[in-house]
Amino acid sequence: MAQTLALIHTSPTLTPLFGALCAEFLPETTIFHMVDESLIKDTIREGRLRRVTMRRLLAMIESAEMAGADAVMVTCSSIGPGVALGQKLFDIPVIRVDEAMAAAAVRMGPRIGVMATLRTTLEPTIALLEEKAQEAGIEIEIVESLCEGAFDAVLAGDTMTHDRILSHALRNEMKGVDVVILAQASMARVVKTMPEGTLTMPVLSSPELAVMQARDVLAGLNGG
Repeated sequence: MAQTLALIHTSPTLTPLFGALCAEFLPETTIFHMVDESLIKDTIREGRLRRVTMRRLLAMIESAEMAGADAVMVTCSSIGPGVALGQKLFDIPVIRVDEAMAAAAVRMGPRIGVMATLRTTLEPTIALLEEKAQEAGIEIEIVESLCEGAFDAVLAGDTMTHDRILSHALRNEMKGVDVVILAQASMARVVKTMPEGTLTMPVLSSPELAVMQARDVLAGLNGG
């Protein structure tokens, strides 16, 4: 029997990206998407992840489980702490989109660059990295970059401005780091827009790593 993965998004722009990745890495898995932009809009407006927003996220995870999902992935890093709570409360696996990326980054070198287009994403991403480093017994140094204006640009459909801001930060603010992580799934596209050989360090983004993690999680449920 085919397994089912639910994906919870806070932006409809992520649906085609994750849909394509799931088609590539999880071709036998049934996928359905749930989108609620108000979760991220509330978090941005308040400058923090509120308890009421976490409760609403938990209600969406519960709805996905009731709809038959064998596992749920939440694709928004800004609400990561709510996902961590969901991991403790539900019987089905709840996958945090940036968890696999953070775990990979701490193994690639002690000096880690973190880029985000929202402060509300930067802070939980740094906290997750520090948590993964502590679990691995590794000391890390974090170089952060908040790319102001890029998030508004991508929401307005101006991907050219978004990519220009990010590529400038990658070239100029991330010098000397061992690895760069892009804190939001919406940032993943930027590396493909840059000429080959522009960057001297590896750059990790969450979508592909998260879908590969989902594949492993679902295989484990199936005894594979």
